Amino acid sequence: MTPKERFHATIDRKSVDRPACWLGIPDKKALPGLYSHFGVQDLDGLKAAVGDDVQNFDLPYDSPEAKEIVLALNFAKERRIGSNEERSLSLPGVFEDAEAPGDFDAFDWPEPEAFIDPRECRRRAEYTPRDTASVAILWSAHFQDACAAFGMETAFIKMLTDPELFRALNDRIVDFYLRANRVLYEAAADRLDAVLIGNDYGSQLGLMVSPAILREYVLPGTRRLVDQAKSYGVKVIHHSCGAVADLIGDIIDIGADCIHPMQALAKGMEPESLARNFGGRVAFCGGVDAQQLLINGSAQEVREAVRRLKRLFPTGLVVSPSHEAILADTKPENIRALFETVREKT
Repeated sequence: MTPKERFHATIDRKSVDRPACWLGIPDKKALPGLYSHFGVQDLDGLKAAVGDDVQNFDLPYDSPEAKEIVLALNFAKERRIGSNEERSLSLPGVFEDAEAPGDFDAFDWPEPEAFIDPRECRRRAEYTPRDTASVAILWSAHFQDACAAFGMETAFIKMLTDPELFRALNDRIVDFYLRANRVLYEAAADRLDAVLIGNDYGSQLGLMVSPAILREYVLPGTRRLVDQAKSYGVKVIHHSCGAVADLIGDIIDIGADCIHPMQALAKGMEPESLARNFGGRVAFCGGVDAQQLLINGSAQEVREAVRRLKRLFPTGLVVSPSHEAILADTKPENIRALFETVREKT
């Protein structure tokens, strides 16, 4: 099978020659060690060395204030332009004192079409070889942005005391991402296999707010983003870190094709229970623990973990680190063991 065929068969939970695999999005600080270990010069060389089935790219965004779409809506009261290092959902947000939807007009909302070049969208999509799965990283993290806009504590209180105000802001943020994503789809949907969108709903032990609140005030916006992708014939990988088992059924119901990541050490995210409870309904991505195993474990332990995942998921799992980012303290030899074991014949 080609990498593209393997990716689609895995997502569709059909028979595969081996599970699809994805390197994820290595942190820039991790790259020198990975390049050295694999004897390569760049990310393309690294992906070729491990046998990655996926070529991913970010939605291009270039404004005077932000060079990444995830930084486009800077809702911090004390704004620092162009950096994600100082941003925190727990800091006061520009709308923490908002009382009515009209107050949102005071923010200088960017026009996404002005800062996304369709030609660059097309170039990035076409950079992926035709036999490799092309995945656009969109994020479209409207829940996290709403939390940043109010400040997280205030946002959670607004969900209970002024839910219509929270909903109005969340809808406006979703509208921004729908417009941004439409530029990509119109320019390059025919060269896309999937997009990754998502919000972080979970901590290590559970959801940050109840499933009922997320169903009522957050997931309708995500459904709009999923529906938009599906209207262009593109599969959807839904991202949320943490212990989100109680929400997986709802994420399936809004149309997601794949749940990312399978965070191995988060409560309720054990691969056995996910395979048993959801394996017939949705695909997963992740599963190889990036919190402890890939950092402190041996290569043999990594191999054993991957073999276990392959037994549990003969298909329906894109094997990958259990977080989108490989961090600098990850052992390169464990990344080698991960991908070599994925390719083992069983």
